[in-house]
Amino acid sequence: MRFGRAAAWNGDERMARDEAQRNEATVRRGFWRKLGRLAAHIPFAEDLLTAYYCAFDRSTPHHVRAALLGALAYFVLPLDVIPDMLPVLGLSDDAAVLAGALKLVWNHIQPQHRDAAHDALARMTQ
Repeated sequence: MRFGRAAAWNGDERMARDEAQRNEATVRRGFWRKLGRLAAHIPFAEDLLTAYYCAFDRSTPHHVRAALLGALAYFVLPLDVIPDMLPVLGLSDDAAVLAGALKLVWNHIQPQHRDAAHDALARMTQ
C-alpha cells in the first residue's frame, strides 16, 4: 500500500516537472515580445521583470521557479480568464495571478532580481 502511494506521488511530481518545463518554454518564447509592447502601459511591468529574473535564476528553488513560471506563462498567453485584448480589464487577471505568485515566494526574491528588473525596465522605456 505504501508503495502505491509512493508511485502516485512520483507520478504527480513528474507531471509537475513537465508542467514547469512547458511553462518555461512558453515564457521563453513570448515574454519579451509581449512585455516590450506593453512595458510603458502597465503598472506591474517591474514586478513581471522581477519574477522573470527570479524564475530564471538557477539558484532559485524549484518550487519557487515553478510558481513564478506559471504566473509568467499566464501573462504570456493571450487567452485566459479575461482575454488580454479587452482594454483595461484584459491584464487585470494577469496582475492578480502575478501578485499572488509574488506573495507566495517573496522571501526568495533577491535584491539582484529587483535591480536587474529596474535596469531592464529603464532600458525598455527610454
